[in-house]
Amino acid sequence: MHLAVTYDISDDSRRRQVYQTLERYGAWRQYSVFELKITKAQRVELESELKGTITPAKSDRIRIYRLCTACQDDITDLGDDPPDEQSNVI
Repeated sequence: MHLAVTYDISDDSRRRQVYQTLERYGAWRQYSVFELKITKAQRVELESELKGTITPAKSDRIRIYRLCTACQDDITDLGDDPPDEQSNVI
């Protein structure tokens, strides 16, 4: 399955953990956005890992969008190429 994952994490340490977790599963596309191609089992594992990392009481949020095949074929990139480095990780 193809997913887009976005996150808004207030704490630098937790944000770094979320980034590193997502990096193991997919590609960083822009600040706080990843694209992943994973199996259903990997998604369950990923969600469990992320839940253990964030603190909702501190306004941490992660949003996961499943991209259907038709949606994947209709992705448009405007502007610069996706980043190659971890420029947003503190």
